[in-house]
Amino acid sequence: MEVCYQLPVLPLDRPVPKHVLSRRGAISFSSSSSLFGGPAPRQLSKRRGAISYDSEDQTALYIRMLGDVRVRSQVEFEPERRGSHPYLYVDFRTLHSRPEAARPVSARNVRRLLSFQRYLHSSRFFHGIPASNPLGYILDDDYTGQAKLMLQKVGNWNFDIFLFDRLTNGNSLVNLTFHLFNSYGLIELFQLDMVKLRRFFVMIQEDYRCQNPYHNAVHAADVTQAMYCYLQEPNLAETLTSCDLLLGLLAAATHDLDHPGVNQPFLIKTDHYLAALYKNSSVLENHHWKSAVGLLRESDLLSHLPAEDRLNMEERLGSLILATDISRQNDYLSEFRTHLDKGDLCLTNGGHRNFILQMALKCADICNPCRPWKLSKQWSEKVTEEFFHQGDIERKHNLEVTPLCDRQSNSVANIQIGFMAYVVEPLFVEWSRFSDTRLSQTMMSHLSLNKQGWKEGRDKQEASASRASEEQRTPTTKDSNSKVLPQGSKGS
Repeated sequence: MEVCYQLPVLPLDRPVPKHVLSRRGAISFSSSSSLFGGPAPRQLSKRRGAISYDSEDQTALYIRMLGDVRVRSQVEFEPERRGSHPYLYVDFRTLHSRPEAARPVSARNVRRLLSFQRYLHSSRFFHGIPASNPLGYILDDDYTGQAKLMLQKVGNWNFDIFLFDRLTNGNSLVNLTFHLFNSYGLIELFQLDMVKLRRFFVMIQEDYRCQNPYHNAVHAADVTQAMYCYLQEPNLAETLTSCDLLLGLLAAATHDLDHPGVNQPFLIKTDHYLAALYKNSSVLENHHWKSAVGLLRESDLLSHLPAEDRLNMEERLGSLILATDISRQNDYLSEFRTHLDKGDLCLTNGGHRNFILQMALKCADICNPCRPWKLSKQWSEKVTEEFFHQGDIERKHNLEVTPLCDRQSNSVANIQIGFMAYVVEPLFVEWSRFSDTRLSQTMMSHLSLNKQGWKEGRDKQEASASRASEEQRTPTTKDSNSKVLPQGSKGS
């Protein structure tokens, strides 16, 4: 929603106040026709851009442009199309895809969705001109009002990521991750260039496929918010290093990067190039990891760090993302249970901390059934829609339909009840043993209530279907056993 600001109109003999001109997109016009050189002020006031105009005193006019203004002439902003990085877009109409010609990456092509004001700000950095409060400048540029108020409660488990995505105009992942990096002080600690950092987050958000009902940028933002909640738990907050925090948030934001909307078995049975590339092992997770590394290098976000440190961070990022492979769920769960039984987890040990980050990311990835019912139900419907879409493609091309993806033999309730019982609950029971906190108790309570809610819904649906079937059979039975009596006769 755009808000039109009524700005003060000043006498002609007074200079324009600096605090007005310093506002984002502020432009001052004199009422002199020679300066306007074209449309009258009243005509300008009708144009888009929230123009405030006082008809009684035409000595000055202030215009504040709201939203991003893209410059298309000299600076040549060209938002890159999706799929411009070397990883491919999968067209499932033919079940196969051909590599697109790799586009040369230039400094100008990398400027994605930068507003005019952001470009001016970045130019100050490039020319070594210091800014008074650059961090607050970018933050104020990105979110205001209700979205900013929501971020003050980003650590609450009932955080509504769907509402936040609407308030940020579909930019929930960019705004959330930037806010969390700022909250933890990671920008200053790692001396990150804020323009590069924002560009990197925008590239991540762009490379999630918005047409996916579930595996999209909103899901990535939801997982990132959940990961933040886990990082705040006492066991982790007291021991994690700044590098652990940075990698944990990056892994959450990129863990499903460029997800094609189908699962690994589908890629394998259709002989997709990704399955061959990664030898049918953690195919999607390897692709997410390599895509994230590609964007890290394209953005030059960590280029100021020593090469050895960059490579180590990329490897650790991969270890976290690969842990989200659901086919290896039992392996990680068994190791986690063994550690807890022995009580030998020591978070001063770097390897143990990395393992706990892996488990935290796994929990964040499948935590939807542990959210409040209002949020959990939406996610359940979205993931089932994506499953059924894959099943429709398989049936259309005469492939064996994946059991969970068959809409003719499955329902949202059945899929969710099984998922909660065999995947979610075993993992969160062990997580609760590791971190027995109020958050863990809340999650287990929601999980129990949601499972009961799906069971009750399924039972009602089955009972309704049974009654409808009985009503259809009953008239047929009566008709077949009854005798037609002549009009006016009486049955004995």
